[in-house]
Amino acid sequence: MTTQDLLAADTSMGAVTLRVADLDRMIGYYRDGVRLTLLSNTGGVAVLGRGTTPIVVLEHAPEMRHAAPREAGLFHTAILFDTRADLAAALYSVATRYPQTFTGSADHLVSNAFYCTDPEGNGVELYWDRDRSEWSWTHGMVDMATLFVDPNAFLQEHLTQEALDDAAARPGRVGHVHLSVGDVTTAKEFYVDRLGFATTAGWGEALFVSAGGYHHHMAMNTWNSRGAGRRQLGLGLGLVRIEVPGADDLGALVTRMHDTGVQTADDGRTVAFEDPWANRIEVSTPGRG
Repeated sequence: MTTQDLLAADTSMGAVTLRVADLDRMIGYYRDGVRLTLLSNTGGVAVLGRGTTPIVVLEHAPEMRHAAPREAGLFHTAILFDTRADLAAALYSVATRYPQTFTGSADHLVSNAFYCTDPEGNGVELYWDRDRSEWSWTHGMVDMATLFVDPNAFLQEHLTQEALDDAAARPGRVGHVHLSVGDVTTAKEFYVDRLGFATTAGWGEALFVSAGGYHHHMAMNTWNSRGAGRRQLGLGLGLVRIEVPGADDLGALVTRMHDTGVQTADDGRTVAFEDPWANRIEVSTPGRG
């Protein structure tokens, strides 16, 4: 794969849209538990984020069904915090307000991560990255692991009153999006060979991909969804957003997708397409999305 076949190094992830049955309950979880700010709420669509950056878009769709347990779709939305204090504040809020939703923790060598599941079953990762100078790479693959992190010890070491009091003004963003898919080979063909991410790690039934040498902007696994086919329209993941730096980068992406047989739609603001499991992806540039 040449550099012309890769997404631009400054590619990043945008807000994730979730279709939800109980909008008020889900707003409460992401606002009061995850400590996002409610940026807007109109017409059955609520946008929550950190500072002015949207992170989660909740679309009220009470008429839709919940996905079956082994369907493809969202594994988790991973929210990246700039400091361990900000991560600790979010962890503390989830643990105190929604303790039943907490599911685990891990030191991944490149990051510290804490996991939970929102009230409608969507996975959420809260994490902080170590500096890139501390990451290790072997034969082009980033070294990651899953080591235990004691949540209570993390809180004791890193929680500050300042981070608890000032969440609305402190930065955060979607760091990566992890999907449940039917098979990893097809995922690699789509997300690497067509979309233009580079493979950064592979753990058997999981694939990790990124742009610009990040540990991963997206991941796909079959842990709960091996053999899954295309999704039916329902609650859960509605849209994954990717942002590329400029119009030339977007044009190169459209050309790659066209040349590899992927149908795209361009409304003048975003380029949209579906992956093999009917997960909708939209790519835009700053000012277009």
